[in-house]
Amino acid sequence: MHKFAVILPAAGNSTRFGDAHRKKPFVDLKGRPVWVRTAEAFTGRDDVVQTIICIAQDDIESFKQKFAANLAFMEIEIVAGGASRAESVENGLARIKGDVDFVAVHDAARPLIVKKWIGEVFEAAEKSGAAIPAVALSSTIKRVEDETITETVDRSGLYAAQTPQVFAKQVLVDAYAKRDGYEATDEAELVERSGHPVTIVEGWPMNLKITTQDDFKMAEALIDTLPPEKSLGSLHPFSDERFL
Repeated sequence: MHKFAVILPAAGNSTRFGDAHRKKPFVDLKGRPVWVRTAEAFTGRDDVVQTIICIAQDDIESFKQKFAANLAFMEIEIVAGGASRAESVENGLARIKGDVDFVAVHDAARPLIVKKWIGEVFEAAEKSGAAIPAVALSSTIKRVEDETITETVDRSGLYAAQTPQVFAKQVLVDAYAKRDGYEATDEAELVERSGHPVTIVEGWPMNLKITTQDDFKMAEALIDTLPPEKSLGSLHPFSDERFL
């Protein structure tokens, strides 16, 4: 069985979230912090041997104090984030254990993820060395300048990238070695630039990233529609295994 490490970027300023007192990964979502819901989808997997969360340097001490029990129970390591997502992930990548085969990067603010979906991306990455989930665009796409439409863009072949984005460790290490200060918006872009092909796995519309207050309200509405993970106490003849 291959060994996976998971990096959860959570060092952003959350400026678009519209709450000056709380950053989006640390907000309670139906009784549990967003980042906890995200992390536990990975930490419960047998093939995940290391989980790292990237936190802004100024938030680390308060984060440790507030979430000490969660961090200990889930054996999560904290790494200081950088000024950008790329820098945060690079800091996390530097802490990956030597025996790890694959690295998954998943937005800490993307909590509506289930193990079946994670498994699909992990399996695709094991075959190709690099895989991400993505959803084909269904809306008509407009290019806009100064609040005026300048072009209707052909949406055929266009996909919205999601996470987890999963790569053979050396593939991601090599991509970052060639970054040279380039600020990619996701890890797949760096891997593409390095010359390694990235496989697409059909993503899931519910796997949304919380960026704004409206996103958070949507997550609140959807979280209870995700089937709970099976446990000995919940097994019954009609249990739904599609998402587990």
